Amino acid sequence: MAASPLLRRYSTTTATARAGLARGLRAGDRLLVARAPGGRPVGIAWVIGSRILTGAAYLRLLLVALDRQSAGLGTRLLNAAEAAAARTANHLVLLVTTDNVPARRFYSRRGYRHVGDLPGLVRAGLDEALYHKPLRSRRTRLPV
Repeated sequence: MAASPLLRRYSTTTATARAGLARGLRAGDRLLVARAPGGRPVGIAWVIGSRILTGAAYLRLLLVALDRQSAGLGTRLLNAAEAAAARTANHLVLLVTTDNVPARRFYSRRGYRHVGDLPGLVRAGLDEALYHKPLRSRRTRLPV
């Protein structure tokens, strides 16, 4: 999955992807992995917990193998990421490159609201769109 066009846009190699995932695990991030019947990873959702922004968690990565896209796996991973985040967070936020229209449409259809654009935030020349979704009602929010 490290050969994904998404990760290539950020110059991510297999080695840097593995190192990043290892750092995330050590830091307590939630990594949700979907596997094919032989055990091969075919999708991942990476959620970082946070107490900032009134208890928002951050969806750092949602990635589905190219041969598994458009089959509902992304939706299932997103639902699992939201459920994991809701244990400790009131909201989930994420970034999508502004020119990734299919991903932007995917998140919008699942209740995420476009908050604004952040030019060059992660990498020079790539503009990011910030999305937000509440995970709880105002009455059931966790204290931060």
